[in-house]
Amino acid sequence: MITVRKGVQEMAQIMVSFRLDEKTKKEMESACRGMGLSMSAAFKIFAAKVARERRIPFELADDPFYSEENMAELLRRIEEIETGRSTLKPHDLIEVTE
Repeated sequence: MITVRKGVQEMAQIMVSFRLDEKTKKEMESACRGMGLSMSAAFKIFAAKVARERRIPFELADDPFYSEENMAELLRRIEEIETGRSTLKPHDLIEVTE
């Protein structure tokens, strides 16, 4: 449904709801606040851009940590530790900074 108000066409609005974990929601609220936006405005911008461009407006990529090969290697190492064929060895942690 389209309504016209003072010469401006407006589409009828509907409510959309979905679930986010609490930490993500709080972090997004904080980021949006820093940009002078509400979460609702940010989602509307996202939805409009997806609708206009017919794509997700940012790069999506797999986390290589969860690749089949890496998960198989991790399971193999766990099995070796659990069966005693390998042991955990202490080491110094290396701090990575960017």
